[in-house]
Amino acid sequence: MSHDELAELARRLDAVEGIAVRRNVAAGEFCTYRVGGPVAVVATVDSSDALAEAAAVVAAADVPVLAIGRGSNLLVADAGFAGLGIVLGEGCARIDIDGARVEAGAAALLPVVARATVAAGLTGFEWAVGVPGSIGGAVRMNAGGHGSDMAASLVYAEIVDLRSGAQETRGCESLDLAYRRSNLQSWEIVASAGLDLEPGDPDAGARELSEIVAWRREHQPGGANAGSVFTNPSTASAGALIDSAGGKGVRVGSAAVSEKHANFIQVDPDGSADDVVALMELVVEMVERTHGVRLSAETHLVGFDAARVAGIQAPTAPGDDTGGAP
Repeated sequence: MSHDELAELARRLDAVEGIAVRRNVAAGEFCTYRVGGPVAVVATVDSSDALAEAAAVVAAADVPVLAIGRGSNLLVADAGFAGLGIVLGEGCARIDIDGARVEAGAAALLPVVARATVAAGLTGFEWAVGVPGSIGGAVRMNAGGHGSDMAASLVYAEIVDLRSGAQETRGCESLDLAYRRSNLQSWEIVASAGLDLEPGDPDAGARELSEIVAWRREHQPGGANAGSVFTNPSTASAGALIDSAGGKGVRVGSAAVSEKHANFIQVDPDGSADDVVALMELVVEMVERTHGVRLSAETHLVGFDAARVAGIQAPTAPGDDTGGAP
């Protein structure tokens, strides 16, 4: 898409009530890695009505689309993304609880939903308290941890197709949810999701929330990272494989494998997204050479050479997960 066409798209979106548009926004502003090049156009959408209008505008344009969400499982190349980034604002973060049915907007934070459901006397979503992502991103990648995932409670998702402008409700079974994946395409935006939970004891739920948060603080690093980098193969956890291959502390430029948890990569301030991908490649090589197992990154990689991405996202047989971030 040409510069003039992007400028016209930005102008048309900015004219819609409930949409704020910015140009050439550094991806690090949205991604928990805090690195990445500029996104050509970023539209922050603050209501379901505005999202529907945005879909009509975008459907008429031939533009690459990136659903940004909370950016806790996203890495944009230093070269940036020459398309449209969609961010859902606070107006898309509602949480409605009716009995055991929970409907949450795509921008609702997983920890907030987890705490709200426990306070309402429900159980089944406690696992999400330690995952710093959004409902929309969690649906897209079937996020999970601590023995559960979105597929365990998801009933339906409201989807907006930015390519056609269509809006539809899809049942959980139609999303083809599997270990850290769904069949949602890059131009399909999750607007909201419906969950079915079970009655529970609020006190027991509060204790479980505290235990999960404490476990995460003890076992996982802080700083600029995007949670678990590689999915767990069936043979062993990715972190254990990386650790035994000598991966802890290995560095490429501004990116390093965490000394606290080997399946986390941390990035220095003002670091490089390309360093992160180069480190992922190195870790994959180290583990395959040592164990004969090829790891696969769960991170959504944008703007990188397709062959490089394929080299670090080869399919693997999934195993159990005790952490991660969508």
